[in-house]
Amino acid sequence: MRLRHRLGASGAICPRGSPSRSWGPLRIKGHDYIQVRFDTATCRACPVRTSCTASPDRPRALALLPRPLHEIQARNRADQADPAWQARYAIRAGCESTISENVRVRGLRRTRYRGLAKTHLQHVLTAMACNVARLGDWLSATPRTRRRASRFHTLCQALIAPT
Repeated sequence: MRLRHRLGASGAICPRGSPSRSWGPLRIKGHDYIQVRFDTATCRACPVRTSCTASPDRPRALALLPRPLHEIQARNRADQADPAWQARYAIRAGCESTISENVRVRGLRRTRYRGLAKTHLQHVLTAMACNVARLGDWLSATPRTRRRASRFHTLCQALIAPT
């Protein structure tokens, strides 16, 4: 269970109702955040502490995006719930899986040759090998369900079969 924090007029408020102690800028891997810290004594005595933080001795702390970036992130997450967005993303996911397969299985990131023309040729041949492997898998696979024979097919089989 993930507990959410509320933002009040005076700062962040933890799920148990305790206000934050301080706000300050924070930089993580070149990105700016707002760090919110809570009081150590209040956090240590909190009965739901393990749901809020994994640290055994430090109080809970939040790293929040600046408001414009947070609004963009919230809008993007809301868009991702849309079925039209999911249908568009399914196309991208298929392309990404093909690239990932070629990188992992067929060594697409490493080229054996020097020069753009030879590297391009290796990539084309790798793509062809991927397609041939997929075609072989498709041809050797057993059908999942048995389809009902059409009336025309049944008629043809009756005419061909010896009586």
